[in-house]
Amino acid sequence: MSTTSTTEAALADAGRRSRVEKLARLTQRNGALVILLCLIVVSAFAFPTFASAGNLSQIALQAAFLAPVALGLTFVIFTGGIDLSVGSVFALGGVLAAWASQYGFLAALLVPLIVCTLIGLVQGAIVAFTSIPSFIVTLAGLLFARGLLLALTEEGSETYKVPGDSAFLELSRGSFLGLGFPVWNVIVLFAIGVLVLHRTSYGSTLLAIGGQPDAARLMGLPVLRSTLIVFAVSGTMAGLAGALTASYTASGVTTLGVGLELTAIAAVVLGGTLLTGGAGTVVGSLVGVVLLQVVANLINRMGLTNSNWQAVVNGAVLLVVAVAQVLLSRVQAQERQRRRGGEADAPKPI
Repeated sequence: MSTTSTTEAALADAGRRSRVEKLARLTQRNGALVILLCLIVVSAFAFPTFASAGNLSQIALQAAFLAPVALGLTFVIFTGGIDLSVGSVFALGGVLAAWASQYGFLAALLVPLIVCTLIGLVQGAIVAFTSIPSFIVTLAGLLFARGLLLALTEEGSETYKVPGDSAFLELSRGSFLGLGFPVWNVIVLFAIGVLVLHRTSYGSTLLAIGGQPDAARLMGLPVLRSTLIVFAVSGTMAGLAGALTASYTASGVTTLGVGLELTAIAAVVLGGTLLTGGAGTVVGSLVGVVLLQVVANLINRMGLTNSNWQAVVNGAVLLVVAVAQVLLSRVQAQERQRRRGGEADAPKPI
């Protein structure tokens, strides 16, 4: 075989490997979107009222209360960290918002945001300046926030109600162009998240920290500051979601948020973000949130009103997606390694 033929064969093989790698990457990032679209189409035929404007708007509204939590958690996971406290912080934010609503709209919104941001900031500082894993730090934060919540409400016996004439109720019950304010809030927040990830150096810094933390430090990237910010933002988003929920329910419910951190993590992972950090998308997390809400809607339509069935389905889907992510990541790594090896071994044209 001539040198030219060998070179062409090597280039063709390298091109094939590149296509396989790209396909694996696209499947990893957009698999949830494909599943969501297929599920919507099938559900529209199986249940005639599924595709109605009322049902779709209800799905969007329910997703709007989980989406901010998933957004904040997405940026934490980009860095290779995890935030297990978001469920308890979410519930604390709701109770604080309901309590502060007696002092006006701004107090009901700012009090939970400030307190929850401080909790996230403290957790971020501990993670950034010590060697304690974020799993342990935020597990302690979970216990702290839940304990503070129970202390403020006398172990749930004290219920804070939002006054019926409070403008704070419009925060989640109002609408614009047929969409509720919480849905518009999600649109704005995720648009900002996309811009931060793809149009700022901060976004690339987070992915670099998650992919190669030691290399990120050697490159002089602001690892400590970035870690502080992502945990503070995660606390802010959880507090905001809690405030929106308090506005919607007109009260601070202490039992809300139990297990919410696991649901939010499931949404982020479903959206294609690696739990190990370094790869993922903001839009993918939103797709994961909507997918979970569609599944919950279908479970109710099938008459399985017990919420445990939703947990069973979510757990099964999460397990399948997690395994698929690992396999796809291995395929990408193998193809990259083979392509490099092929490029190194390929004869140079004369």
